[in-house]
Amino acid sequence: MPTNRFVILTEGFSNPVTAKTGASVIRYRESDVVAVWDSENAGKKAIEILGAGPEIPVVASLAEAAGANTLLIGTAPTGGRLPDRWRAAICQALEAGMNVVSGLHDFIGDDEEFARLARQSGAEIVDVRRNSETGVSLGQPLGNDNLRIHTVGHDCSIGKMVVTLELERALKEAGHDAKFLATGQTGIMVSGDGVPIDTVVADFVAGAAERLVLRNADHDILLIEGQGSLAHPMYSAVTLGLLHGSQPQGLIMCFEAGREECGGIPGRKLHALSTLIEGYETAARLVHPTEVIGVAMNGRRLNEQQAEEEKKRVRAELGLPVCDVLRDGPAELVTAVLDLKQRIDG
Repeated sequence: MPTNRFVILTEGFSNPVTAKTGASVIRYRESDVVAVWDSENAGKKAIEILGAGPEIPVVASLAEAAGANTLLIGTAPTGGRLPDRWRAAICQALEAGMNVVSGLHDFIGDDEEFARLARQSGAEIVDVRRNSETGVSLGQPLGNDNLRIHTVGHDCSIGKMVVTLELERALKEAGHDAKFLATGQTGIMVSGDGVPIDTVVADFVAGAAERLVLRNADHDILLIEGQGSLAHPMYSAVTLGLLHGSQPQGLIMCFEAGREECGGIPGRKLHALSTLIEGYETAARLVHPTEVIGVAMNGRRLNEQQAEEEKKRVRAELGLPVCDVLRDGPAELVTAVLDLKQRIDG
């Protein structure tokens, strides 16, 4: 993606979960963000509503985002639909000649009004989820020339991308040739490359994941961003295709402490981590040997003492390293990754 100066639109949806796209772009591309656009929270800083961006202002209008040249749609709603209340904001940006970057399933560029305004002003519309992936998986073993680590989860929207990016950062800082492979719209916005796996035709999901791995096979450690959950009825098909196509040797189980129900399905209880680990390992091993090597805990609901107690409980239950990558850093998981690499390399 080209270098842009973003104003991030989160109007009416400004929280770290609903606006996880905006929050993540701020966390990993903060220097490219001019402002967050949300009139309901104008006058605050982004960190107060999105958990990142202590110096980024929240503004009430586009005119207050001086220096921005791109409007970025900052939400990731269930189903990826465009909120009707945002049409006027997008039109205003396009009329001003600003580019629009969106990760929604509703493609901005396919809307006649938006497309016309873009043509008139010379603005560019980038629909990050648009793709031309075709072709099934070849089904051949990917081998052990590189180490493939895949983040999986007990539910959707729990921080799999953040865990994967933090692992990449820490491994690179330690001198390792590690590469983050984005499989969702937000990861693509952050890294500039990847495959929006949830818009790939179902038969081609595993093939798209396989090709993503092969395109990056020159790196020693591939860190493959997870999507959805095997136990979540809305997203399990994508999760399984990604798991089989990328053929990881190691999995990192991600979970949010205190979450008890599937996101978006009130009353549907989440499975125990031990049950999910067994399920992921069994499903993956139908195609390629793998194992869960560590656990990443999202402890945003917990205070320091509660977080320590929860990590201790999970370590005792599963016999695996556990850390909260934002609170603790990913050192325990980095060690687990390198231990697995040493075992595989012999």
